Amino acid sequence: MCIFCRIANGELPASVVYEDAHTIAFLDIQPFTPGHVLVIPKQHAASLGNLSPEEAGYVMRASQIVAVALKKSGLMCEGVNFWLSDGKAAGQEVDHIHMHVFPRFPGDGFTPPTVSVEKVKQPGRAQLVQQAKMIEEAIRLVSGHFSTSDRVV
Repeated sequence: MCIFCRIANGELPASVVYEDAHTIAFLDIQPFTPGHVLVIPKQHAASLGNLSPEEAGYVMRASQIVAVALKKSGLMCEGVNFWLSDGKAAGQEVDHIHMHVFPRFPGDGFTPPTVSVEKVKQPGRAQLVQQAKMIEEAIRLVSGHFSTSDRVV
């Protein structure tokens, strides 16, 4: 059982800030900024594609509640970042999908990764059209998998 499943089951301690039938939100022990919260589905899912649309919606709704609360909490919070890494190549470290929700304020010391537009090779229109067609076709293939009972594998 993964560490987040153990937290969701109450087997490991966590500073829980929100919980409902589908999700649990708790403070990150390695926060980007004070008040950094992780929102997870209670049901184990290694990837976003392993969640039904409803389950993914529950995670987003809980993240929204946390974000609004952060702004009213008294913590320094002039903005909020949502960060979800799906897969090792994207920086996912725990094999249980989770949304980072963390307060932002000037001088908070967190610098999200950025890419200078000048350093990025901008694709031509033909390449964008080709990529759009590839993604559109893939969406047609997987969209049938997004029902209430099915998950994308």
